[in-house]
Amino acid sequence: MKRIAFLATAALILTVGVLAAACTNDDDGGGDASGTPSGASLTTAATNTSQPTADPVIGNTVELVEQLRPSVVHVRATVTALNQFGQSTLQSGVGTGFIIDEAGYIVTNNHVISGDDDQPADEIEVTLSDGRVFNAEIIGRDAQTDVAVLKINAGGLTRVELGTSSSLRVGQEVITMGNALNLAGGPTVTKGVVSAVNREVNEGEVFIADAIQTDAAINPGNSGGPLVTADGRVVGITTAILRGQGGVAESIGLAVSMDLAKPVVDRLIADGFVNRGYIGIGTAAVSRAHENNCSVEAGSGVLVTNVQADTPAARGGFEDCDVITEIENSSVENITDLYRVLLEYGPGDTVDVSYIRDGDTEATVVTLDERPL
Repeated sequence: MKRIAFLATAALILTVGVLAAACTNDDDGGGDASGTPSGASLTTAATNTSQPTADPVIGNTVELVEQLRPSVVHVRATVTALNQFGQSTLQSGVGTGFIIDEAGYIVTNNHVISGDDDQPADEIEVTLSDGRVFNAEIIGRDAQTDVAVLKINAGGLTRVELGTSSSLRVGQEVITMGNALNLAGGPTVTKGVVSAVNREVNEGEVFIADAIQTDAAINPGNSGGPLVTADGRVVGITTAILRGQGGVAESIGLAVSMDLAKPVVDRLIADGFVNRGYIGIGTAAVSRAHENNCSVEAGSGVLVTNVQADTPAARGGFEDCDVITEIENSSVENITDLYRVLLEYGPGDTVDVSYIRDGDTEATVVTLDERPL
């Protein structure tokens, strides 16, 4: 199991099932698996995420589920691995995905279609709500955000509508749909609220800067499924389960926000991979300045909570409590903006960065690195 600490009143240490707990083994719960990456042209259907703020209360859950059901798929992935005796064995796992384009593009979690050492699955099988089964290819996958895109050759597909997670409000009702525990009879639907936003998951290769926390039940097999608001739009990808030491914590699930996932999905469809630049800072929302012992004069931007040694940020002169406001003339109002902008620039690229220090606007030039493993 992975571990992550969330700073709360009780300072609990939580256990995160990021890479296995939300993906169930075919037989008895708890495995992952993957396929071979290939390129594809950019689709336009997945790019429309504009929306008004959704009603905070879901009026008719039954109608919402019926609307979503044709777009949610069952994903079974098989990967070849070596056992303790050096013999090849097949590992098979089950997760969830959702269709984003009638051309057959499907979004899921990277850990659903990858092995324990992040190798892609040998075979991926997608089952639609109408019972049709297709072999899927991996268009691209990104371990850092735990996002992957698959493609099937099928007609008569129904896609979801993608929403924007930036408009979410704590307490707003949401539902999830996924293949919890790989139970027979179709996906499981759960309902809850947005418990918190801007949670951070930083476990191994996975770094999710603005995860959505929900109390809607998420179980093994839900990985890659949609988190949906009252207007039927997908605002997140269910990814992780948190449990306290001894398994005492309940109703704490995490989803990759759509605002973070959407640019990654577009890049995977266009290029088959993501080659983002790395700056080397710890980050927080400026609203959390006080708890990070910072006094800042900025209403928006990204607070620098620590500067890692021998990184682009250190060489660029950044200090704790600086507030990044702009990169290459692109406004940075929050953490999602920061990582969205960094998607546009790769290792070795030089970028101009504006930031606020002690109330004054400063500027520096940073040459980006690759994110260390």
